[in-house]
Amino acid sequence: MVAGGLPHQLVPVLLHELGVPVPPHIFFTWVVMAILITMGILVQKRVSMVPGGLQNFFEVIIGGLEDFVVANIGEEGRKVFTILATLFIFIWFNNLMGLIPGCDASTANVNTNAAMAVVVFLYYNYWGIREHGFGYIKHFMGPILALAPLMFIIEVFSHLARPLSLTLRLFGNIRGEEIVLILLFSMAPIVATIPMYFLFGLAKTIQAFIFFMLTMIYLKGSLEHAH
Repeated sequence: MVAGGLPHQLVPVLLHELGVPVPPHIFFTWVVMAILITMGILVQKRVSMVPGGLQNFFEVIIGGLEDFVVANIGEEGRKVFTILATLFIFIWFNNLMGLIPGCDASTANVNTNAAMAVVVFLYYNYWGIREHGFGYIKHFMGPILALAPLMFIIEVFSHLARPLSLTLRLFGNIRGEEIVLILLFSMAPIVATIPMYFLFGLAKTIQAFIFFMLTMIYLKGSLEHAH
């Protein structure tokens, strides 16, 4: 229960009343997926040379992320940009869901974050093997041949710790923010909490960007040659 997201009265009751045997974090993940798919379809149907509305919104976000990835990884970054942008937008919308009264951020549940972290771990190692073949093992050997056996053990544990780090960082921050928000609601008038919404909105955006940036760094390491 500690890692199972915040206790939420409204959604579990509604799901139970509707006879839907789905945990709240899964339900809100589906809600975010439905929102993003709907927005994508709407943008696709109204693509124009002069962007406006949703098209402009997505072009600014995706264009900015793409420039950031190419600036840090190089042109090879375009190969992995799709999953990087998808992760950022998915996590961002899930984080913001927690700001809507009656809703919950699925990223405040450790299971959601663990699933994404495992995908990231498998994905960047897949690209490392795909780009370098058996030579990918050099990424785990360190720069000095004499220290290779020791470095291999250290690097293996370091890589295995990455999914845990990604999971707990996002979970701890989002869950902590939601607990603080609930405490503010219970201790202060609703009007007094409005400024905090802007602060938490910024914090949730930053947490999505941190997950995106760490994933980009792992992918950059797997794509470049070992020295």
